[in-house]
Amino acid sequence: MMPTRYLLDAEGRAAIARLMTRRPLLGFDFDGTLAPIVMHPDEARLPEPTAKLLERLAARLPIAVVSGRQVLDVRHRLGFKPTHIVGNHGAEDEFDGPDTRVVTTLGAFRDRMLRMEPDLNRAGATIEDKGASIAIHYRMAPNPVAAREAIAALIAELPPGVLTEPGKRVVNVLVDGAPDKGDAMTRLTARYGADAGFYVGDDTNDEPAFERAAADWVTVRVGPRLDHSHARYYLNEQAEIDDVLRLMLEHLGDPGEGRPGPLFGT
Repeated sequence: MMPTRYLLDAEGRAAIARLMTRRPLLGFDFDGTLAPIVMHPDEARLPEPTAKLLERLAARLPIAVVSGRQVLDVRHRLGFKPTHIVGNHGAEDEFDGPDTRVVTTLGAFRDRMLRMEPDLNRAGATIEDKGASIAIHYRMAPNPVAAREAIAALIAELPPGVLTEPGKRVVNVLVDGAPDKGDAMTRLTARYGADAGFYVGDDTNDEPAFERAAADWVTVRVGPRLDHSHARYYLNEQAEIDDVLRLMLEHLGDPGEGRPGPLFGT
């Protein structure tokens, strides 16, 4: 399946217009979607214009940030207060905490990972243990081939129930059956009484949200129009996200910054 429709052409704009007449939950990935991709993950921040647009939207509709990062990590990078944050690819809820089964299942892999960490570091790979998932980054590696080989040696033997998922210069270590971004969006749609949804992301861990979205949802892949994506629309690049947010506000009759409109659910 391939997202062949551009979100900002006539058809995509019409889909947003229809969505804004309902009670949608708006879901956003963080890295590469709301925030530009940066060389070092700790440098990622939401641009101020994007944060201001989202702040205005959050006064009107429920907004969820659904990230691969930990909740505490992503929260201080936003510059606005969303309705809900979900971290660890869906396995950590802002209010309910991380899935304890997932954290426990990763224990055996952690032991192996810590033994092999010096080899990974020498190859330019770094470990980010997020409790309910683990990310092995090699964006900064001087020799990406050597870094990938070191990572391959680490994940050659995985404990039962543990799996890996490649991303953009990162390998994610996850637990089979752990809550994913699709589960998160389904759960939050019910929690906030939404009757439709919007979800946008840029990587493989966003695919569960795309794949399980209802037929009347608007799902968007940022970046290359990969033929394995289940998103229905695409954006060419992350910088276009502000255009989408402005379009949503326009259809909601947003009167402009500093003049609040009607709240969601009123």
